[in-house]
Amino acid sequence: MFDLDRFEEIWVTITRNKTRSLLTGLGVFWGIFMLIVMMGFGTGLERGVNEGVDGIATNACFVWSNRTGEPYRGFQRGRFWNMQNRDVEILRRSIPEIEVLSPMLFGGSSENNVMWGDTHGTFNVRGLHATYQYIENPFLTKGRFINEIDVMQRRKVSVIGTNVAEELFPEGVNPIGQHIRVNGIYYQVVGVSQGVSNMNMNGRTQDVISIPFSTMQQVGNHGASIHALAATARSGYRVSLIEERMREILKANNNISPTDRQAVFSINLEQQFAMFNNLFLGIAILIWIVGSGTLIAGIVGVSNIMLVTIKERTKEIGIRRALGAKPRQIISQIMAESLVLTSLAGMLGLCFGVLVLYLAETQWLADIDSMFFATPAVSFNTAVASTVILIICGLIAGIIPTKRALSIKAIDAIREE
Repeated sequence: MFDLDRFEEIWVTITRNKTRSLLTGLGVFWGIFMLIVMMGFGTGLERGVNEGVDGIATNACFVWSNRTGEPYRGFQRGRFWNMQNRDVEILRRSIPEIEVLSPMLFGGSSENNVMWGDTHGTFNVRGLHATYQYIENPFLTKGRFINEIDVMQRRKVSVIGTNVAEELFPEGVNPIGQHIRVNGIYYQVVGVSQGVSNMNMNGRTQDVISIPFSTMQQVGNHGASIHALAATARSGYRVSLIEERMREILKANNNISPTDRQAVFSINLEQQFAMFNNLFLGIAILIWIVGSGTLIAGIVGVSNIMLVTIKERTKEIGIRRALGAKPRQIISQIMAESLVLTSLAGMLGLCFGVLVLYLAETQWLADIDSMFFATPAVSFNTAVASTVILIICGLIAGIIPTKRALSIKAIDAIREE
């Protein structure tokens, strides 16, 4: 049952010295406020990075060619080379741990290289295999992706990004089935890809035009050349092993020195995702250390002020003991005062921190298009955890003052002036 007299007594004790109580509560307020704000922005960073790589296979790697860094077998240093179609077949036979192996070609973006009717734009073009959709999800809004038949028959079809569709086609016109002119050649649009990944393989999915890589080889006079290879590992295998074996086989098959570190470049997404996870873990630990440290400093301040209050109320406590007040009544009184002061300051810090995150989401960051940062937020579990921490800290802050109060003898307290 709620005891109004008890609460009034607690409130009078806390407000007896308003300045001291305010400054003491400020430490708890600031600790919870910093904890909530830092966790909110840390969550925003994590969400932004995860959204930026959404749809990308976490067990994938990308390999492409570069100028050689060493002379080898009569070839001079600095020779530029390209992977070939034969390399794809050799890699598939030699590395059974590969699940998906997708060749890629990259085209330029000369001014106004894409046209539909009287509208035109400048966009990058890339040649993809049908299996690339298992490495980077295209998130199609209309139509379909490039398929095996398109690749085998070198069909002149294309999958355009949503930004390309918006710029080329007026509202109400369905791009599917339309023919666009890309670098002087007409392609039928078979799909529109939204794409959500911020990975840039010759442009983001929503900003590029994708055609079958075999078609691009033919119309672009690339012969059998390939600019890059994307691969994923089968379940139970690490892509790091596949990446290294691909580099070794490509060097051996193209007269490149086995010790040449420059000729074959690669990106291992497995390592990148592991690095992101370690980064987020480190940020979370740092946030809790800083926030908890600040909060502990505030709790120490609360405990100190309660000790001062106990000393000021020595005679009062002595009289209560003389009148028969039981130790648990003294304990409950001191603990309640500590808990109320801590909870009030902490809940204000919690509410103010949530308000700052809300303003950041709706006002300060609403118009900012950040590639790797989403709107900050605090989960319900975090709010509950913060509330529990407040209660525990309030009880801890009252332990030392309680022991001090119980050590006071009634006769000594009554004699004290």
